Amino acid sequence: MASSPCSSVNFDSGLEIKTRSVEQTLIPLVSQITTLINHKDKPKKSERTQQAIQRVGQAVSVAVGRFVAVGEAIAVENEELKEEMGMACFEARRAGDAIAQLTDVGTAVTPPVDRRTTVFSDRTGMVKAARMLLSSVTKVLVLADRIVIKQIITSRNKVLVTLEQLERVSTFQEFVQIFSQFGNQMVEFAHLTGDRQNDLKDENKKARMAAARAVLEKCTMMLLTASKTCLRHPDCESARINKDAVFHRMRFALEQVMEIVTDARPCGETKVLPLSIYTGIKDFKSNVEGLREGLYLLPHQALSGQLEAVVERTEDFTDSAYTSHEHREGILQLCQLARQDTDQLITAWMEASLNAKEATEEMELSILKTCQSVHELRRELHKVAVGRAADLLKLHAEHLPLRALKASGGEGNLEAVAEYARTLGEQKEQLVETCRLLCHVSGTEPLEITCIHAEETFHVIGPQIISAAQTLALHPSSKIAKENLDVFCEAWESQLCDMAVLLREINDVFEGRRGGTASGDKRAYVSLPRPGKHSANLKTVKAVKLDAEEQSTIAKLGLELRLLTSDVDTEVEKWEDQEHDIVRQGQSLSSMAYSMHLFTRGEGLLKTTTDLFHQAEVLSEEGLQLCSSLHTFSTQLMDEEKVVVLSEMEKLMGLCQQLQMGVRTPVQGKTATFQKVDSSIQNTRAIITVVIYLLPVCNKIVRKYKSERSSLGSPQSWRDRQSSTPVKDDVLNGKNSNGFGVKSLEQHMANLTFLESK
Repeated sequence: MASSPCSSVNFDSGLEIKTRSVEQTLIPLVSQITTLINHKDKPKKSERTQQAIQRVGQAVSVAVGRFVAVGEAIAVENEELKEEMGMACFEARRAGDAIAQLTDVGTAVTPPVDRRTTVFSDRTGMVKAARMLLSSVTKVLVLADRIVIKQIITSRNKVLVTLEQLERVSTFQEFVQIFSQFGNQMVEFAHLTGDRQNDLKDENKKARMAAARAVLEKCTMMLLTASKTCLRHPDCESARINKDAVFHRMRFALEQVMEIVTDARPCGETKVLPLSIYTGIKDFKSNVEGLREGLYLLPHQALSGQLEAVVERTEDFTDSAYTSHEHREGILQLCQLARQDTDQLITAWMEASLNAKEATEEMELSILKTCQSVHELRRELHKVAVGRAADLLKLHAEHLPLRALKASGGEGNLEAVAEYARTLGEQKEQLVETCRLLCHVSGTEPLEITCIHAEETFHVIGPQIISAAQTLALHPSSKIAKENLDVFCEAWESQLCDMAVLLREINDVFEGRRGGTASGDKRAYVSLPRPGKHSANLKTVKAVKLDAEEQSTIAKLGLELRLLTSDVDTEVEKWEDQEHDIVRQGQSLSSMAYSMHLFTRGEGLLKTTTDLFHQAEVLSEEGLQLCSSLHTFSTQLMDEEKVVVLSEMEKLMGLCQQLQMGVRTPVQGKTATFQKVDSSIQNTRAIITVVIYLLPVCNKIVRKYKSERSSLGSPQSWRDRQSSTPVKDDVLNGKNSNGFGVKSLEQHMANLTFLESK
């Protein structure tokens, strides 16, 4: 891999899980193992209990056997991993056999006569076997994931070699031959990186991957026409500049993909997003509201410094030549109001620090006023940025500078090309600045990344269009030069369309209609055929809209879905802790289900069946994340409560997997498509029904434990309990915002170590 000498590929990542596929593979296994370890210790075991434990143990053993067989096959095909994979498979098989032996407990009537050790007599042995099994299975999965990374690196290296060959070609015949090979390699690379993008757990990495792959997609066609133009007009300086810029951008995008895939940065650099106003205000409000809990958590000067940093970044708005006088004055006034409210808060804070142990009424009022003033500032900035972007998109909807450049270039009028190039340059500067303002108010890091990508795209493509227009003006009769200019103009128009989508997403996040992951990172890479047998010969499945009769048929289902989402909202409002994982994920599922309800009425953002199926797939993934949170939650509960939660969790997991398989199954024909729509909505309805049952059950449990701790006079709150060391029932407690503990299995290893020490 061509990178700086001090860059490295971070393969040795321990047990950290970075992909959803590995996480989802581990969840059922850990669920079964937890069931075996955490059975209630009673002097007598019912026959039913013994049979259940024996069945689970046998199921684990059989599953491990199959899993190991696959791992061993992978080891045979990959010599460099053979030793590590073989050892991990050996340990997994041995642990599986040990669990099977320990769970072979006989029955209440016919207990094992040889007095052999069982799970009931050797809990420590079961814990050791479980630790070994989890560790070895995870090692196998991580090693298998290395192979996927290796495939992407190999594919990228092929692309780089062919890219260098394309850059050096001197004849059309040679170019056509090499570009044909390059096209096939890019298709393979797109498939591999697309699958990886969808599998990543980190939303920021997914957004960065989506941006890099979008560059590669657009640059592939640009590279074709720019290279052909340069070959036809080898002495044309503007054609050479145009071509060199495309090759440079492709290499940069390929390097970005490698940084994401391998988790490596040149010379150990860390990728840090520029601090946005939204992030600054969020951190500022968090510190202000935190004063209620602790008056001495940070020095008095820290709040003023934080606010001044936010105010300083508003200069991107107030210093802009495109900001109206009215908007500039409004922003400056709100900044001054925020300063005044913060000064009053600091005064009240200092008095409370001297005279009270907790926040006074005056201080509480100051906290509310300060938060409100920065919220109003954010609202004003959002209005300015979004308003300007919308105005720009309307203004440039006709693409007049592009048309003028094409016309003047075709006429060979260099003076007119220079004049319209200046016009396009001004438009580019406006769009670049607007993208920067949108980044400040985007509301989430994935959308910030998408804004930065849009800014970079306008910044790069603008000069490329001008160089392509200059080439056409120098060679007005050249069909290849005209085709090249058309391709760059289409890329510009495409980016304007992407900006309109981005604008809607930023508005949706601001108004609370969605969580705010960049939509581009979840869309299929539709410009290339999807991987699979004979995929190159398959026609792209067309997205279709339902007709009036079909819309009417599913309207009833949609109405039921709407009523269920209202029930979810009602239950969510009853929770004291609105940031609890179960609450957040329940709200997210409700929001997506509501979007599907709007689809049944022909409204909302989901316009076609493809949109609906994509939404259903995302919903199923979120449902599985909720299952992970429920599993973690259940480890804190007594047996009766745990049985209820785990039972519903398993039901929910089955429904989510059913929905996921359904939407991923391709269908042909109108009737089959409608049946798939109907099935998707019915499965979603069933999922939301389970969520409605779970929310009050879990809320009741949370309240119960909180009440018990209060009655015992314990200073440790439920939230503290969630983040503390293990304190109850030999189980490691933990509030896990990233799902089950497979974000890092170190948590589970600690859990099992703690059990063993007991």
